[in-house]
Amino acid sequence: MATTSPGPTDAEEFPATGSPSRRRFLGLAAGVAAALTTLPTEASAASASAPPLRFGVIADCQYADKPDGPVRLYRLSVAKLKEAVATLNEADLRFSFHLGDMVDEFPVSFDTVMPIWDELQMPKYQVLGNHDFQMPRAELLPTMGMPSSYYQFRRNGWRFIVVDTNDISTYGNPKGSEKYALAEKMRADLQAAGKPNAQTWNGGVGAEQFAWIEQILEQARRAGEKVVLNAHHPIYPVNEHNAYNDAQLVELVTSYDNVVAWFNGHNHAGNYGFTGGTHFINFKGMVDTTTTSYATVQAHDDHLMIEGFGREPNRIAPFGAPAYQV
Repeated sequence: MATTSPGPTDAEEFPATGSPSRRRFLGLAAGVAAALTTLPTEASAASASAPPLRFGVIADCQYADKPDGPVRLYRLSVAKLKEAVATLNEADLRFSFHLGDMVDEFPVSFDTVMPIWDELQMPKYQVLGNHDFQMPRAELLPTMGMPSSYYQFRRNGWRFIVVDTNDISTYGNPKGSEKYALAEKMRADLQAAGKPNAQTWNGGVGAEQFAWIEQILEQARRAGEKVVLNAHHPIYPVNEHNAYNDAQLVELVTSYDNVVAWFNGHNHAGNYGFTGGTHFINFKGMVDTTTTSYATVQAHDDHLMIEGFGREPNRIAPFGAPAYQV
């Protein structure tokens, strides 16, 4: 079983600044005030009185020193990541996520982007993506600064779970291993059923990790904590990029009323779904087009407020109701 990462203590704070990005963030908060009148009055009042938890999100930097594709501009990810790190460093954030695929190809690609990522002046958390497996898992985890392939941490009444949706995959396990064979079977079963996510670039969550997620969700519910799960692959709505056992994962997370959202990358076009009281937010890929993509998130008592940069839209995600763009 994966080890648990306690992360930095809740006592750690990062000072606000008067930077342009900070002013822009506060401007967004003011601009959506009218929209938030649709939220429950009591919850909105509580949210206004308590400072929100703020953190950053980047998906699919996917750098490689190789010619551009039709849409993916691999070398340009260096400049985009530098811009994102500079902006996030100027904001009042407690931590930041990268939701998988830090690189596209070649082990040496990590030597270029990880030093940039390490310039973030806050705790930072990586999620494994399918393209990240440019080396064996035992080498990959320390290269990406990860304590384990899946882990969790707590902040301000929130529980954040990092999920490894590459757990059962052909690219993330040695050929001939039990998990490699299981990935082949899961994909074959999906193909036979005509499912769109029967793709070699997808993976799934194994039984041991699945049980661990359920255990952590139960702990969070007993502790009265809200939960955000962070993965590389989406699980809802149905899509060719989804994890192999997407339906089982949706059933699990929506069975807990304290699960607010599932964040992921992988589908670079982005996507959104809402079911069972949970928001499923697919952040757009940074590597695509000449425009960057990343976000900051404010976690309030009754809603998430997402400020998008570049291609990523601004969203309000009320608890218990579908999100909308602002």
